[in-house]
Amino acid sequence: MFRGTSYHKIDPKGRIVVPSRFRDVLGDRPAMITFFEGGLYAYTLEEWSRIESRLVMLEKKGNRMRRFRRFFIGRASECKPDRQWRILIPPELRQDAGLVEDIVLIGISDHFEIWSREKWEEQKKLHEDDMDDEDFQNEIEKLGL
Repeated sequence: MFRGTSYHKIDPKGRIVVPSRFRDVLGDRPAMITFFEGGLYAYTLEEWSRIESRLVMLEKKGNRMRRFRRFFIGRASECKPDRQWRILIPPELRQDAGLVEDIVLIGISDHFEIWSREKWEEQKKLHEDDMDDEDFQNEIEKLGL
């Protein structure tokens, strides 16, 4: 499982260092990385296979889901770590996610996310706003948290 938050820099060639706790989950296998909601989502090959299978079943659900599938799967890239556990992020994904220098990696159980530091700060603000909402607080409370 991917957990925790790490602050890093992306190097001029577009490589990021994978935190050691994420290495244990990936093993020596590549990560599948795609763009979603303003950041990059990285999955193990096994998890990606499950996601693709579910998305293929949605093909007949309408134009919006076909477009979603086209961009979510079609823009995905298999990124293998090098010997120093750096992953090269393809230029198009770097550009879309706004990855220039300061980045944040966040473990989200079945995947990890890669955000520009600036966009991550925006996400934190949205979270704070969510936590001020009473209806949302009630939903969280139902989880026993």
